[in-house]
Amino acid sequence: MLDENLTEKRADPLTGEKEENPITGDTGPGTGLKDLLPLPAENAQDILQSKKAFDKSAGGLEDGHTLSHALATEDHRLKGAAQLESEKEVRNLGWNEPKQEIAAPLVGGIDNEELWLLVRRFNKQIIHTKAVVTPVPGGLDLNTAEEEEFSPDKMRANIERLYTTVIIGILAAVKHVARLRSWRERERTAWFAGVYFVAWLFDFIMPLITGVIIALIVHPPTRELLFPPAPIALVDSNTGGVQKPWAGTLGSKDSATGAPENHKGEAVEQEADNLVNGLAELAVSSAAGKHPAGDVQDKTKKPMELAMWAKLRPVMQVVGNISDNYERLANALSPTPPFPKDTHRLRLATLVIPLFGASLFITSYMFVKSLTFFLGFGMFGDPIIRPGMEYLNRIIPDWQKLLELRNTLLKGVPTNAQLTLTLLRIGEANKAPLPPPPRVVEQPVQDPANGPASLDSEAQMRAEGAAYPLEASASELDEAAHTDPKDGLREAGFDVDSHSKNKQTKKSNKVLGWIKNATAGLVHTGGATDHIRAKLGAHHAKDRLGVVPPKDEIPVSGPVKFDCRYNGKKGHVYISTAATIPSVAFVAGGKEEEKTAVIAGKEREDLKPLWTVAVADVTELKKVGGYGWKAKIVVDWSMEREVKDGLEIVTTEGKMFKVTACPLRDELFNRLVAMGGQRWEAW
Repeated sequence: MLDENLTEKRADPLTGEKEENPITGDTGPGTGLKDLLPLPAENAQDILQSKKAFDKSAGGLEDGHTLSHALATEDHRLKGAAQLESEKEVRNLGWNEPKQEIAAPLVGGIDNEELWLLVRRFNKQIIHTKAVVTPVPGGLDLNTAEEEEFSPDKMRANIERLYTTVIIGILAAVKHVARLRSWRERERTAWFAGVYFVAWLFDFIMPLITGVIIALIVHPPTRELLFPPAPIALVDSNTGGVQKPWAGTLGSKDSATGAPENHKGEAVEQEADNLVNGLAELAVSSAAGKHPAGDVQDKTKKPMELAMWAKLRPVMQVVGNISDNYERLANALSPTPPFPKDTHRLRLATLVIPLFGASLFITSYMFVKSLTFFLGFGMFGDPIIRPGMEYLNRIIPDWQKLLELRNTLLKGVPTNAQLTLTLLRIGEANKAPLPPPPRVVEQPVQDPANGPASLDSEAQMRAEGAAYPLEASASELDEAAHTDPKDGLREAGFDVDSHSKNKQTKKSNKVLGWIKNATAGLVHTGGATDHIRAKLGAHHAKDRLGVVPPKDEIPVSGPVKFDCRYNGKKGHVYISTAATIPSVAFVAGGKEEEKTAVIAGKEREDLKPLWTVAVADVTELKKVGGYGWKAKIVVDWSMEREVKDGLEIVTTEGKMFKVTACPLRDELFNRLVAMGGQRWEAW
């Protein structure tokens, strides 16, 4: 079993009211006094070594043995539309509706824009999950499996996630340091400089630094007071002053370019996508420029390829672990309901408070003396260190994993994917599946999502630059408006204008258009051939039927019925929660079906499911492409349409059901992954 303190519903045995942590005031699972300490769970070692499984059936959400399940089924103080009581079997909170028509907030304590940002990135990051029958480390499921499969799509998703979290965070910090050093915000910089040098004069630097860190952790308003945020794209990293955003307009505040966006976070995601595309183009260009005089019988090519692919999986895992721990730290400092408000922050503070106390007494001489001793011991103490490590490995196997951040300091703190899964489970627990992020086909507006009224690019820049905290003068704004941030690259010899100027002649445009039309014709021909081959029984052809949608088609389905195909047959996947055992079924289209199916609490005499699976019996979910990645690129370019993808569902009996041509594949995946009591692992 898991640490009971993580999942127990803490309530007073006499009154039935939730017990509050006397220090933090938090209530609910994961808020006990033990959770304030950065110590592994009492049975953490048993979890790592356990081969003893839970019962084979996952059961419902209330049967889940993780902190995520416990929080999802808890009675929350802050309630959104998805957490309100209703007698309906399934509530539609705005599926396929514009965002203005969707109830807000869907989940108490989180803005809809923030929720959709999490779901969009979850859809891209989580591709393949398997249910595990042993307890999960850290109290939260959806950890990355050590045997995670490598694929280019996953590597791309990890690099994009690294950019949207870690790199953007570092960029914001660098630009904030530039603002402080520039003395443009004179009053704030003067306070920082004055306090620093007074502390230096009295040898009080370390107590000052640790004290400020404690204040930033424990009291969130201190963060904005000391470090008021400003649009990243508007700050010059060299001068700390105002600059014209690289996108030419300030349409988003948390992106490096300032590009416009329809929903929060879209601009950063597009930057990450372009970053990976640029790295791919660079790799292709480097490969194309290789030395032509290669040995035909090169004996190094195959071994080097095998070594490269073998090493790419650890690289992908390292990138993923960096992003995971960054997200955990961010979610500990700024938790999102239903996770505890103060418990994890105070746990971080308990690590810094002893440092603050020690810094009051430890002199610089003592610090340097201790540091040099440990450096020497590490260099020359191998006869003591090696036997000690062997003894430790013998008495406490896997002690390194016990000391991982997710099991100690950040125990019970979710990554963004784990947070999203918990939010999805809240919707499922209340029979109100969360609507997917609205699909937007028009160009983004100039102002940020949920921002002020639209202004032209220069007016927007001037308004933001003159406002607090930058408070730039009119002359500084004039200089920024007439200075292009790309001038430095031009002076360095880069041709930054070639991409923005259309140098194609009419003749080349006609040739390109002809190639595009010819390619689209080949795709149509291939689709017709697939229909013939599918009728002859070709399985791969059946999987490709219907994956290319009609032009300008807007997918409308969910939350109960999802358009798709099975073995090439048109139909729908239905999710039923009305029966005692929630289930998922596929029903082929047509009127020839006779048997009864219970769908969303209603008997349908005209529906005959080809197969039905209990949600609790699902052990694996895997997203699959309608085409391979190369063919998908060709279809996207030539026909300007998004290929419909598929989903594989594996049961406890080992049976696999593959649905294809599903426009809302991600939304179907999200419902299935959040409905049951499974403890998932990401592959």
